[in-house]
Amino acid sequence: MPYITRDSDGRINGLSEEGDASLGEKLELTDPAVQEYLEGARNQLSSTDADTIRVIEDLVDVLIQKKLILLTDLPAPAQRKLINRQRMRNDLNALDDLMVGEEDIL
Repeated sequence: MPYITRDSDGRINGLSEEGDASLGEKLELTDPAVQEYLEGARNQLSSTDADTIRVIEDLVDVLIQKKLILLTDLPAPAQRKLINRQRMRNDLNALDDLMVGEEDIL
């Protein structure tokens, strides 16, 4: 049963598995307010996934460029995923170069 803290509006703003009554009230995990808080936390985490993936891809690219690792050091499924994503990004960048906005028309 988690301990929760609430903001000034009474919404849950923190949740801890450990603690005591002085740190907040205890609610069941099945409580609708706890479930709402957890769903919001999951959504916030998910919203950063794409950015985090891009950081990891860039990190792998830098490590390969600096010859600290080889692409072939990675498992075959990881190699395929990185190559496919790099190909997709290159294709999208090529399409962006073909796009001309109204401000670019002479």
